[in-house]
Amino acid sequence: MLSIEDIQEYLPHRYPFLLVDRVLSYTPDEEIVAIKNVTINEPFFEGHFPGHPVMPGVLILEALAQAAAVLSFKSKEQKVSEDHLYYLVGIDNARFKRPVIPGDQLVLKARLERFMKGLWKYACRAEVDGQLAAEATILAVRRGKE
Repeated sequence: MLSIEDIQEYLPHRYPFLLVDRVLSYTPDEEIVAIKNVTINEPFFEGHFPGHPVMPGVLILEALAQAAAVLSFKSKEQKVSEDHLYYLVGIDNARFKRPVIPGDQLVLKARLERFMKGLWKYACRAEVDGQLAAEATILAVRRGKE
């Protein structure tokens, strides 16, 4: 298990854009299960949507990408540095199955499908109470400072 302090060693994101609160389980170079506690205090709920708050789908995908990044960086024991970043380069087959609302605990699951020539490919799922909220295939690369 990784705490928020541990996660910050592997991700450069910070409030309000750090979307992984805790890692529940992790198998190097295989899979990760993390959580995002969704609260009404999230800044995006003010405008998405007033009177009917729903977590934007793009932020659910970002949370999945962040969990996948923790998997890759932790697997390589590579911590945050100014010399390299992890970039999202593709999202395939994204599907949204249920809205994510304040009070939900989003369970983020990412499984490494392939790593080849600097490109990671992950099968990702976001669940709430055991129900699928979103799924996608996420592609990412690690790049040095430009």
